[in-house]
Amino acid sequence: MSTEADIKKETVEIQKELFDGKKSSMQKYQELIIGSTGFGDLIRYELIVTLFSALPGAFGLLMRSKLYPKLLGSCGRNVAFGTNVVLRHPGKIHIGDNVVIDDNVVLDAKGEDNKGLFIGSGVFVGRNTILSCKNGDIHIDDEANIGFNCEIFSANSVRVGKKVLMAAYCYLVGGTHTFNRTDIPMLYQEREARGIEVGDNAWLGAHAVVFDGTKIGAECVIGAGSIVNRDVPDWQIAVGSPARVVKDRRELADEEELADV
Repeated sequence: MSTEADIKKETVEIQKELFDGKKSSMQKYQELIIGSTGFGDLIRYELIVTLFSALPGAFGLLMRSKLYPKLLGSCGRNVAFGTNVVLRHPGKIHIGDNVVIDDNVVLDAKGEDNKGLFIGSGVFVGRNTILSCKNGDIHIDDEANIGFNCEIFSANSVRVGKKVLMAAYCYLVGGTHTFNRTDIPMLYQEREARGIEVGDNAWLGAHAVVFDGTKIGAECVIGAGSIVNRDVPDWQIAVGSPARVVKDRRELADEEELADV
């Protein structure tokens, strides 16, 4: 999927950032959570999140739909935010029209040189799901349905196509640590990220794992519990660990037509 030029490489030492004694706790909070050092941005974020993040019922939904867009880079019409939705670097989060962000979802656009998190129109993001831009970008195209307890992590670029159906507990692993050095822990070794693409109208079964550097074609079906570590062409059904193609969906359609004759 990726050429050598497409691979993003960086060294990430998150613990050192968290415990950097040269910065105050407030500086670290603003850099890691808000993405801005402006006092006005801090006050606006704290007031809106503190007062309305956990507010239950219809009134809570109404207030978040009115006030959360003021924190975001852009937000369309008729967007519903459930309770306890976490926003990190909200200025780099962009949401289309008619979107549902369910309870306890984490929308994290954090990064120094990334563009952020883009959610198209008509998208549903299920409860407890984490969309995490670790200095990468995530694009969720129109009408995708992301199930409960999923995680999409991007250190480069992850795209989930239009009308993709992603069942519960799926994990898109958009980056990995190298481990070729033996003189330092893997935690401190360079991270590489090639990116992931899931084509339009694909279906990922529950607990599917998609590794960095892979492309799942349009109209594919990935079986529950499968581990995808290589490209899957359009229209294919792939299952197993590692996932292997077992059928072309178009063959199933032909078989059904013959059975009806």
